[in-house]
Amino acid sequence: MTKFIPYKATTSSGNEYEFQFRLHPHTESSVDVANLLGCVLDAVARELDVLGRVSNGDVLQALAMAIATRAAVIEGKPEVIRQLVNDLVQTALTSTTTPGPANVPADDEKPLH
Repeated sequence: MTKFIPYKATTSSGNEYEFQFRLHPHTESSVDVANLLGCVLDAVARELDVLGRVSNGDVLQALAMAIATRAAVIEGKPEVIRQLVNDLVQTALTSTTTPGPANVPADDEKPLH
């Protein structure tokens, strides 16, 4: 049976998004996953408030580098870890996302973060 974590994100511009993230079959604690997700995104938001104007590409690049760093320090076969990371990212990217009804339309200009 596939398990999901619901997650709601609100951007600095007030746009809301609801996610249904599908969990990996070997997830040990969906609570830990949800808590870490919230912590990571809260930390990014706090830093962006301090740094000011940062491009979305730079934010995504830093997050990708953080994933690569974490993957590199995990004990195990590098090719197995890389495949797991690829699978997890692809699953997360293809999760169901529902934009809030009051969101700024996708064609309109949005803040950088």
